[in-house]
Amino acid sequence: MQNSLIEKIGIKYPIIQGAMSWVATPSLASAVSNAGGLGMIGSGHEPGEVVRNLIRETKKHTDKPFGVNVLLLSDYVDEVVDVIIEENVKVVTTGAGSPGRYMSRFKEAGIVVIPVVASVALARRMEKEGADAVICEGMEAGGHIGKTTTLNLVPQVADAVSIPVIAAGGIADGRGMAAVMMLGASAVQLGTRFVVATESIAHPNFKKAIIKASDIDTVVTGQITGHPVRVLRNKLTREYLKVEKQITSDPKPDFGRLEELGKGALRRAVIEGDKDRGSFMSGQCAGLVKEEQSAEEIIQDLMTGYKAVILKQRELLALN
Repeated sequence: MQNSLIEKIGIKYPIIQGAMSWVATPSLASAVSNAGGLGMIGSGHEPGEVVRNLIRETKKHTDKPFGVNVLLLSDYVDEVVDVIIEENVKVVTTGAGSPGRYMSRFKEAGIVVIPVVASVALARRMEKEGADAVICEGMEAGGHIGKTTTLNLVPQVADAVSIPVIAAGGIADGRGMAAVMMLGASAVQLGTRFVVATESIAHPNFKKAIIKASDIDTVVTGQITGHPVRVLRNKLTREYLKVEKQITSDPKPDFGRLEELGKGALRRAVIEGDKDRGSFMSGQCAGLVKEEQSAEEIIQDLMTGYKAVILKQRELLALN
């Protein structure tokens, strides 16, 4: 299973935990890293000292590599970058912008930089700016999404850049992992399945919603704002889509109505478990998630499924 990317990061398996807001905490990140993957802390909009405490808490529970996701539009991004460098974090993933202005500092500190991209053009730009790899996230993913599916995005980006490609969006088992690896990915990033990990602090209602979900239970909101988000259907999404439809036909659209609906919705889902008013961000792969497991069980299940697919294909090739 060794390849240049996982050797550089220092992990056992090519599996990265998504840096989901409110969910990617030290308890989950350390568990994933201890199990051989790359655990991630989500820094969100937190100030630098809060992020420092999260990093130090994670270090108490693992001596394995882990990373921090940097939200580049955060008001605290400069101080968060300072803290990451001071605390000798191994890996940084970035979203909502370009990490270019911080790249030289990250490189000098020996940090592996992996931006999230949703297009070939952005992947090429990140490579030019010095990124060590890119996470190609398809529209099947939960949360904020792009416009291209994972299975189309990954091979096109793999053809366009020379740095490693990490596939994300709609991957929940070893079959999905094998599929994207065959398309040119060097690793996978999973979010939805890790939401239901034993070590995840997500409210039991959130976990149950994912486990009970079918293949058609997600919906995309925010299309008219230019910031689409994939979530599980509930009372909030029905109301949100209704307001979107009203705004679309309004000559003077009031986007503030949508902002008010979404304010605090993710926290209501993750922390409070509000079934009606919470934003239960989830990928289309939710229908593949059947039970709550530990991070170690999830990773071992992924690897077992992945190996089974590869071995079966090898046997088919041998017959020919």
